[in-house]
Amino acid sequence: MALTKQFLKSRPVCKVKFRLEADEVGQATEVFLVGEFNDWDERATPMRRLKDGGFTAEVELETGREYRFRYLLAGGASGWLNDGRADSYEYCPFAGTDNSLVNV
Repeated sequence: MALTKQFLKSRPVCKVKFRLEADEVGQATEVFLVGEFNDWDERATPMRRLKDGGFTAEVELETGREYRFRYLLAGGASGWLNDGRADSYEYCPFAGTDNSLVNV
């Protein structure tokens, strides 16, 4: 499943739904969406666990921008995860790996 984007006609905002499938999160019991839109605050945007074991979160992003983000897995498994369906990726020398990108 790709990132789902809903552009609002009433203002320059896009609602973006992020989703990870159960097999992507492994044993993690918590997942957080972390990125430029929440100042990389690791606890600001917890994702909601779905009945099928996946996780989802929806955020409103200002249009005309590109945002860097990653997922933080916690609980039964831990670590950082990129979105395999992101719009693109960019190397981050600070982390030594790529960040996922979403364009709105």
